[in-house]
Amino acid sequence: MSSNDTPACTQWKQRPEGGGLFAIWLIRGIARHAGRKVARLLLGPITLYFLLMRGPERRASAAYLQRVLGRPARWPDAARHIHTFASTILDRVFLLSGRLQNFQVTMSGLDDVHAQLDKQQGVLLFGSHLGSFEVMRVLARQRPEYVIRVVLDKGHNPAMTQLLDALDPVIAANVIDAAQDGPSLMLAIQQAVSDGHLVALLVDRVQSGDSAETATFLGQTARFPRTPWLIASVLHAPIVLAFGLYRGGNRYDLAFETFSDGLRIPRSERQRALSALIQRYAGRLEHYARLAPFNWFNFYDFWDPSDDAPHDRSMAARTDPALAARALATATDRAAGAVADREHPAVRGT
Repeated sequence: MSSNDTPACTQWKQRPEGGGLFAIWLIRGIARHAGRKVARLLLGPITLYFLLMRGPERRASAAYLQRVLGRPARWPDAARHIHTFASTILDRVFLLSGRLQNFQVTMSGLDDVHAQLDKQQGVLLFGSHLGSFEVMRVLARQRPEYVIRVVLDKGHNPAMTQLLDALDPVIAANVIDAAQDGPSLMLAIQQAVSDGHLVALLVDRVQSGDSAETATFLGQTARFPRTPWLIASVLHAPIVLAFGLYRGGNRYDLAFETFSDGLRIPRSERQRALSALIQRYAGRLEHYARLAPFNWFNFYDFWDPSDDAPHDRSMAARTDPALAARALATATDRAAGAVADREHPAVRGT
C-alpha cells in the first residue's frame, strides 16, 4: 500500500496541471492563429520545464524507458519522451478543430471497425495512454455517420477539458462522464452500445475504487483494471483495440485490431477468463509500446508493488450491489440483468 493508501495513478492525477489554465489557452491561441509550425517552437521550453520542475514524472519516465529500451535511460531519452507527449497534446488543438489535413495518418485494420459497425451493433473501442487517442477522429472523417462516445473523467485536468470542449462541442456533447456513479455509468454505456454507437474507453489505468488484475507487462507484473472487461462480458459487444502512435513531425500510425466479436463467459470461468483476457491485452499493449517506445504517457510508477488490490476491493464493496443490478436490468434484457445481479455488483469509471 502506498503511503497515503491511494493508488499511484490517482496520486499522479492529483498533481497540478503543468502551466495551468492560462498557459494551455495561450498555447491554443498561438496554435490557432500562428499555425502549427510556430506553436511547435514552444515545445522546447515546455520540455525543459518538465525536465527541471516535474521530478516525479521525470523519474517515472526513466523507470519506464529502462524497461522498454533495455538499458538505463539518459537525459536525452527523457527529453524525447516528454517532447513526444507535449507534441501530441499540442496536436489535439488541430485534431479537434477538424484540421486533419495538417497530418499524415497511415491506417491499418480500419476495415475491421467498419465491418463491426456495419452490422448495426455497438462496438467497444479500447484505447490506452500510449500515443494519441484524439487521432481517432479519422474514423469520424471516414464515416461521418458514426457516433463516437468517449468515456472520460471530466473532472481530471479541467483546463484541458474546457479547451477540448471549446474546440469540438459535438464530441464534448457525446462524452460519457466516467466520474458518475457506477450504475449510471453502466447504464450510459449500455444505452450507447444498444444505439449502435462506438464507445471509446481507456483501459490501461487502475483508478481509485477499481478492482484490478495483475499481468506481465515489459517483463514485470503490472496492474490493469477489470472494469472494462466486466462491462464487455455483460454487454457482449465486440471489442476493438486502437492505437494512435505519434511518429514525429506530422505523422501518425493508426492501428485497429479486433480483439473479440463479443465476450460470453460462463460464471464458473469468469475469473480465469478475465485474467487471460487482460494478459492477452497487456501483450498487445507491450507490442505497440515497443514499436513506439516514446509514446508511453503514464507518467507514474506503473509497476508500483505497494499499490495492491485490497484497497480497491474495499472501495468497490461500499457500492450498493442491488442498485447496480437494478440499473443494469432496466437497460438490458432479463438475461443480462440476471448476469449483472449475480456477478457484477459494482462498476466504477475507467
